[in-house]
Amino acid sequence: MSGLVMDDVSMTFELPDGGKVEALKNINLNIKEGELISVLGPSGCGKTTLLNISAGFLAQTEGVITLNGDMVTGPSAERGMVFQKGALFEWMSVRKNVSFGPELKGMAKGEMTEKVDHLLDIVGLQDFKEKAIYELSGGMQQRVALARCLANEPDVILMDEPLGALDALTREKMQGLVLKLWKETGKTIILITHSVEEALLLGERLVVMAPRPGRIHKEYNLPFAEKGVGQDLREVKKDPKFGKTRDEILTMIWDMEEEIMGKTDNAA
Repeated sequence: MSGLVMDDVSMTFELPDGGKVEALKNINLNIKEGELISVLGPSGCGKTTLLNISAGFLAQTEGVITLNGDMVTGPSAERGMVFQKGALFEWMSVRKNVSFGPELKGMAKGEMTEKVDHLLDIVGLQDFKEKAIYELSGGMQQRVALARCLANEPDVILMDEPLGALDALTREKMQGLVLKLWKETGKTIILITHSVEEALLLGERLVVMAPRPGRIHKEYNLPFAEKGVGQDLREVKKDPKFGKTRDEILTMIWDMEEEIMGKTDNAA
């Protein structure tokens, strides 16, 4: 089966005092090739743990994850990661950062130059390719991170709050860029976010997780990502269905947070 498939995935962490924390329980997801999925939920619901297991950084305690039929047992070039802060080589130029992966693979210089130039054109950084990373704004650095990830030609791009540290205007522009990259490259993208609006805008499918243990609470199939590819994102937000779904999810997460606080107060 193509795509990324999670079959009854659970994760339990052992604590130093001998206790245990059940971070994820019985996660079942079938993410099709080329699909854009956003994952949302209150703090402590296991969003980042789920992404780290998908990346191969953590090994689940139960269940199986496969990518295109092959078991995921560790990190690999088929799964690229984009973090909240780009984890870039700040002393290197933009061009050197993006070419780092292809160079390690031994790609011919001419082919590599063509690839890097194409990706920098896509993310709008062709005029900045000789700049050092520390000379760039936060939004530009995230563009470099996206280009560097794409340069490794992953099947799946995993994004952990990639726009969370950006100002509102830059974040909006980057949301449009994510949609553009998704449509132009056909990559499978899984995006973790705390923003309900961002999850609605960037998810063909939106997964809401509930905490303690982390599990899938509800899924939505949405039209807004497709609309956002060729339309101003502010106009997309004016859709009555957008506002109605946003309010429904906000209430859902608020109720989860209230339940968590209630449990904490009772325990105290």
